[in-house]
Formats: sequence, C-alpha cells, structure tokens
Amino acid sequence: MSLQLFDLTGKRALITGSSQGIGFALARGLAGAGAKLVLNGRDIGRLNDAAETLRSEGAEVDTLPFDATDHRVVHEAIDQCEAAIGPIDILVNNAGMQHRAPLEDFPPAAFEQLLQTNVASVFHVGQACARYMISRGRGKIVNIASVQTALARPGIAPYTATKGAVANLTKGMATDWAKHGLQCNALAPGYFDTPLNAALVADPDFSDWLSKRTPAGRWGDVTELVGACIFLASDASSFVNGTTVYVDGGITASL
Repeated sequence: MSLQLFDLTGKRALITGSSQGIGFALARGLAGAGAKLVLNGRDIGRLNDAAETLRSEGAEVDTLPFDATDHRVVHEAIDQCEAAIGPIDILVNNAGMQHRAPLEDFPPAAFEQLLQTNVASVFHVGQACARYMISRGRGKIVNIASVQTALARPGIAPYTATKGAVANLTKGMATDWAKHGLQCNALAPGYFDTPLNAALVADPDFSDWLSKRTPAGRWGDVTELVGACIFLASDASSFVNGTTVYVDGGITASL
C-alpha cells in the first residue's frame, strides 16, 4: 500500500527544458514511476531525439516545443496541450541557464536573460498550468531551484538571486494555490555532473574543492534527483507545500 503513494500511473507530466541534463533525467524517472511525459525545449531536433530515446525505453511521450520566457507563447502552448494531448497533472519547471562573470563586470543583458529564463519562466508556465489544475482541484508543481538558493559563490551572484527567487515564488504559489488542491514545492540540486556544469566538471581544481566541501565527497549523479522528484510529484507529498527539498550531498548542512 505504501508504494502506491509513489505511483504516477495515469498522470501526465510536463517537464520544461527536458531534452538533456537534469530535465531529461527527471522525465525518465517520472516515466519509470508510470507517468506520461510531455517534453519541452526550444531545440526541436534535440527534443525529438530525447523523446525517441524515452519511447524506445517504453515511455509514452509527447513533445511541446515553446519558449518558456514568452508569456503569450506559453499560454497558447499549454492551451494546446490541454486540448490536444490531455490534462497536465504534474509540472516540473526545469528550464534554466547560467552565466558566470564577476559581479562588477556582469553584463546587464546577461542579467536580464537570467531573470527571464530562471524566474519569469517559472511564473509563466506555472500560471498557465495552474489555471487548469485549479479548475480540476488538484495538481503538482515542482520548481527546480539550486544549492545556490541558499548559498553563493564568486561569479554567479545574479544566478544566486534568481534561484533564491524561485524558492520564494514557490512559497507564493503554495500560499495562493494550496486551497485549490495544488502542492507546489521546489527541488534544489547541489553540484551535479550536467552539461550546465561541464566547465566545472572539467576543472580538476574545482572538483577537488567540491569533493572536500561536500560531506558526501563527490559530484552528484542526476539519477539521484529522481526519488525526490517522484515524491514531490506523487500522492506521497499530499500535505507538503511551499518547501524546498535540497538534494546536495549535505553541502548546505555544513561549513
């Protein structure tokens, strides 16, 4: 009986930015728990490749290419999905980007792009999906935050600001929408070996620092995010709302 709480059979999950990295890993994991997938990204070729890979593994997959930073386009895409594909039961707001530069030299255009990609997209897609979820009286929203939601490092101050905003926007979603039957939470990865972190993974000095700084002593593997995501997307988290779950090998717990 307890395992049934984590069963996503019959649920449909939209994962933004899911053609690679963490988004792809979470999509694969949700499919393994029984969910039907709607993959999103802007690169149609990469998105189709990801969909074919997951279909070859037995997943039921649709694709929904759209720019998550464009409010009008997002709402049109979600309307299309609800009408032609089916209701979205689970939303994973994963689309994100990074830009590294000293704060005193940080390009304003890059700062604006970070705000749009990492924060505005969560608002746009979250709002569009929530309107349908509210009418049904149920829904799960999982926003991808970061270890930088709680911590900062040199050269990524604007990124840190955006991920802090994701956590607080998640609290706001829960405060407004819990009464309608929605659970809105954030999943905060630590340092994982992904394309976004490729430059850091390739830097032996950084990897050495990370292994010493992290109690677990290593980079995370993206598959280690799946369990927490399934929990937040399933009935197992029916009274969990507005929280941020850190999956970081203990880095936020230690000095």
